[in-house]
Amino acid sequence: MSFIQSLLLLLLLIGASAFVSLAEISMAASRRLRLQRMVDEGDERARTVLQTQEQPAHYFTVVQIGTNALAILGGIVGESVFSPYINALLAFWLEPAWSEPLAFLISFFLITSLFILLTDLVPRQLGMLLPEQVALRVIRPMHGLIFLLRPLVLFYSWLMQRTLQLLGAPAQREERVTSADILALTEAGTRSGALAAGEQQVIENVFELTTRMVPSAMTQRDRIAYFLVDDPDEVIRARISAEPYSTYPVCRGDIDHVIGYVDAKDLFQRVLNNQPLRLDDETLLRKVLLVPDRLTLAEVLEQFRQVGEDFAMIVNEYSLIVGLVTLNDVMSTVMGDLVSPWDEEQIIRRDADSWLIDGVTPIQDVQRVLDIDVLPEADEYETLAGFLMVMLRRVPRRTDTVTWGGYRFEVMDVDSFRIDQVMVTRLRE
Repeated sequence: MSFIQSLLLLLLLIGASAFVSLAEISMAASRRLRLQRMVDEGDERARTVLQTQEQPAHYFTVVQIGTNALAILGGIVGESVFSPYINALLAFWLEPAWSEPLAFLISFFLITSLFILLTDLVPRQLGMLLPEQVALRVIRPMHGLIFLLRPLVLFYSWLMQRTLQLLGAPAQREERVTSADILALTEAGTRSGALAAGEQQVIENVFELTTRMVPSAMTQRDRIAYFLVDDPDEVIRARISAEPYSTYPVCRGDIDHVIGYVDAKDLFQRVLNNQPLRLDDETLLRKVLLVPDRLTLAEVLEQFRQVGEDFAMIVNEYSLIVGLVTLNDVMSTVMGDLVSPWDEEQIIRRDADSWLIDGVTPIQDVQRVLDIDVLPEADEYETLAGFLMVMLRRVPRRTDTVTWGGYRFEVMDVDSFRIDQVMVTRLRE
């Protein structure tokens, strides 16, 4: 075989090996969501790629047959292409005992470099950059090779399945998309600029609804504005003026005996019609939704949907009212300042290493701001105040401090056993 013929054969082997590498990496890197969108647009090649991803054994068997066979043939042909000519060139300066092995080494280096660059690095990079486009172009030729090499494919596939069974490995990969997968995609989208940081945070907050307990979003018991059923007209008007809300619980005797709630719109309508405000009027009083304090925010949303309400009172295991929650409270947890930008901030950054935080701030928000992954006994509390109580094993007092995760938490203000303000300082090593 002449030099030109050998060189053409070598280039043909390199091209074939590059094609196999492209086929391998593009199939592995192709994203199912993009392929499904192409299928919806009518591209049958995308459907074939999706089907191959679901059953990839025969496809990758052909890839491995091609990769190994072409690499071996390339080494044999390449050595015969370059080695004699390099040896003849070296013979002008070296003895045959030195020129022949050196020519072999130089030829081996050239062939290896060509295969690394042209059949591995370049095709794999191209396949990673444009996986779906490449996969659509190679899928039909690869299925043709699967048909032509079917006996070998079936034999090696059978051997592979038996080997996997011996190793206890699964026969198919799991395609279930988890919340962690989606959050990882949103983080990558934020880094690439496809998503704004605020949009990523909203998506993360949506998934937190299934883990956040309702006390993390509720209005605390001591902050609830409510009426007693026998409150006179002037007391009701004064309460509405001092604490304007959309809904008010109505209680008999004290807050732990809720009998219903009134909507501020109904009260305003009576005021405009010059009618007296009487809370024992059955046409004015609405049935209140009671939910236990161990529900997640997602479960509260489901209860709102089922009963058609957007307001609920929260009770503990002793049937005592611990707070109230509205649909707006839940949405504020998801959307943050986009829903209620006028709300008082619970976390105020003072400088690069310190924050002033309200004691009732949900502990998940504290973890996010401080970038703390794990807290001790996290199931025992919902707020920063609860964290301090668990860590101190008593009711915190002013100037009490707790150190955790590279931060010092110092109680700055306590009002009737309620922790108002906590100073958090990053500890520098």
